[in-house]
Amino acid sequence: MSELSPDKKQPDNGSSASSHTLLEGRLGYQLETALLVRALTHRSYAYENGGLPTNERLEFLGDSVLGLVVTDTLYRTHPDLPEGQLAKLRAAVVNSRALAEVGRGLELGSFIRLGRGEEGTGGRDKASILADTLEAVIGAVYLDQGLGAASELVHRLFDPLIEKSSNLGAGLDWKTSLQELTAAESLGVPEYLVTETGPDHEKTFTAAARVGGVSYGTGTGRSKKEAEQQAAESAWRAIKAAAEERATAERTAVGAPDEADAEAGAEAVAQVRAQADSETGAGAEPGVDGAADGEGATDGPSTSPPSSPAAPAPEERPPGEPAGA
Repeated sequence: MSELSPDKKQPDNGSSASSHTLLEGRLGYQLETALLVRALTHRSYAYENGGLPTNERLEFLGDSVLGLVVTDTLYRTHPDLPEGQLAKLRAAVVNSRALAEVGRGLELGSFIRLGRGEEGTGGRDKASILADTLEAVIGAVYLDQGLGAASELVHRLFDPLIEKSSNLGAGLDWKTSLQELTAAESLGVPEYLVTETGPDHEKTFTAAARVGGVSYGTGTGRSKKEAEQQAAESAWRAIKAAAEERATAERTAVGAPDEADAEAGAEAVAQVRAQADSETGAGAEPGVDGAADGEGATDGPSTSPPSSPAAPAPEERPPGEPAGA
């Protein structure tokens, strides 16, 4: 597993007529031809051509390399997340649907060696085949170029998906999130009713998410799992919105009596003050200390000292009687 020279590590410009060279250009690495051919060989092709080696062992290896690199990245970039949340993040990145989307971005389906049966049923765009082949290619890069090159490839292909998944919240796994929400709201366990239409090679699945006998959302997809995830998302959003609306109504109802009591209290205070002002005005005597004109009037009793009693009038004496007699 020797390192390639710098010129080999540069992506090909895609102008070569060789499909392998075109794929290698997209991967950014040149691989041993036999190893790359095996990575692209689906079992349907191998069985129809005399039992050729398939890509399944490389898929097994690539799955482990992918899991290691993604897990290491999540562990280092999210130091505060608990194990359960890290597991959800990894599952959102390392799954057939996500891998198939990455494979479609590489147009990997056009390079796969398929049997006539799979070719006739749309195998080049099947999520399971695309995901398995991508893992086999990662395994081939690991064998031919080493862990460093395989890690670089995984980062280049999956870092955008890792970043997107980190911001999904409940969307990491809508079915699990819906189950957690319905448990918190005491609604029961969700169930999914799935129907399918179309020919075998082009089926469309429709799922309805029901909780407590009530349908809260539907979803469609090219697989049963995809349809159920979409239905779970729709149901989660509907139940979450209803719960938030109910909580808002309850807060409003609790706050209403307090506002009414405050208004009633303010009105009572105003009435008491008005009555006190009225009584004060009625008790004033005109002409005394200017009270009638509002001058010198006070709210409390007068603090003036009481007036002294009048001195008795001098006693009259008969004429000629001396004083003090």
